Amino acid sequence: MSESEKNPTTLEGIIVKLIGGIYYVDASENVYECTARGVFRKKGISPSCGDKAVIEVTGEGKGVITEIAERKNEIIRPPLCNLDNLVFVSSTCEPTPNLTLLDMFIAVASYKKINPIVVFTKTDIGSAEKYAEIYRSCGIEVFCLSNNDKDSAAELRSRLVGKLSAFTGNTGVGKTSLLNNMFPELSEKTAQISKKLGRGKHTTRHVSLYKLREGGYIADTPGFSSFDTNRYDIIFKDELQNCFVEFEEHLGKCRFVNCSHTKEVGCAVLDAVKEGKIPASRHESYVHMYEQAKQINEWEYKKSKQ
Repeated sequence: MSESEKNPTTLEGIIVKLIGGIYYVDASENVYECTARGVFRKKGISPSCGDKAVIEVTGEGKGVITEIAERKNEIIRPPLCNLDNLVFVSSTCEPTPNLTLLDMFIAVASYKKINPIVVFTKTDIGSAEKYAEIYRSCGIEVFCLSNNDKDSAAELRSRLVGKLSAFTGNTGVGKTSLLNNMFPELSEKTAQISKKLGRGKHTTRHVSLYKLREGGYIADTPGFSSFDTNRYDIIFKDELQNCFVEFEEHLGKCRFVNCSHTKEVGCAVLDAVKEGKIPASRHESYVHMYEQAKQINEWEYKKSKQ
């Protein structure tokens, strides 16, 4: 047995890509092509992009994942974990913002303990201020950008340095243009991969993390073009109130202990809406989500997850 086999080199890194059971781990300024030990499968652990991993180096550019650190959060489709930011891209027009969908995603991000950032694009065509004010009043980060002005995204880019962030946005909102403006190196890598694999630039079948020059990662996520919050997680009706940050100071002040904050007399949240302390559109989204959550059989759902 060689000395390297007796005392294998161990490194800590992050999984940046996985394809067909092969995991690519960014560790010590290199990316290692790794397999995972069978113990993970036995424990029901499926390594994902964003996982912090310990690897044993088995050869040049090769390794085996031996440990997966505890995750601070995860989303199911696409499989990603340990996210710091979810960046929600919406346009001021063509198409106009769907605030209900935006609020649903922000609620799920809050539920997952992921920082939500809202970006309104196409400000060269229409003003985003009426939308931006809604979210800024709730303490949510908002950026208003023009896709024709590359410099307008500089502040947002600096906000993502050193973080693991993923972008989501409906078709036509300018997400691709925004990413290309902010991260030209990401665009170059995507084009190179597309050429190598012989498919279109915008067709991505695998989740990948791209390392930024200044530090941090951006997730290239194939499943993020469809607004389906069940891809992220299910929020039960009794937990929903805690996913709207602007409700926090009013909770516990309602007339009824089990207040749903939808129509009850003496509801502190409804009073705050009437007084303009909570944006009406945000409360409308909450009611919409609450009615949907009422249809979920919590007992059956939790049993199916056991």
